[in-house]
Amino acid sequence: MNDQEHLKTLADIKNLMERASKFISLSGLSGIFIGFYALAGAAAAAWYVNSYNYKLTSYYYPVVSTDGALAGSFLNFFLVDSLAVLTLSLLTGYVFTHRLAKKQGFMRWDTTAKRMLINLLIPLATGGLFCLVLAHHHQAGLVAPSMLLFYGLSLLNASKYTHNELRTLGILEIILGLISAMHVEYGLIFWALGFGVLHIIYGITMYYRYER
Repeated sequence: MNDQEHLKTLADIKNLMERASKFISLSGLSGIFIGFYALAGAAAAAWYVNSYNYKLTSYYYPVVSTDGALAGSFLNFFLVDSLAVLTLSLLTGYVFTHRLAKKQGFMRWDTTAKRMLINLLIPLATGGLFCLVLAHHHQAGLVAPSMLLFYGLSLLNASKYTHNELRTLGILEIILGLISAMHVEYGLIFWALGFGVLHIIYGITMYYRYER
């Protein structure tokens, strides 16, 4: 066996070890679709706000300052809108990632996948509950920044089980969440940037690096 064959063997072993220790990341195509779902959800929320003749930059004021029908109506709409985006995102993510895992020969539900899911869900579920607490106390202006922050922390926590691009996405979401917390009047815009634009960029990057 010559040196070139040795190097090829070592490269194959390294590839197998990486595949065994890392779970396949979210499919690039699903990331793109999820980004567009988020942008559509943000557009629907903006349309709803504008239907009450409120400017986009002051969307959170009726929720914070009143306890009447308008506040309840807005929160109900935003909840349904967010759940619709989440449901479509989960379904799309499962379908495309399942297809990619099958294509690349990854096990879909091995030990690494379970660890990644646990590390993702703990901060994500905590963030969801915290956002409900904020809404309960009429602090709706902090909901969008909190969603970005906890989502970024979730991605960062799970990134050690997959590609480094997920870590980068998590860091960017955290930075965007912190900026959003300083400018709560633009929360919906930051939400669209974080869950929409960043996901589309992430999806395109993953597709061209790993899926073509």
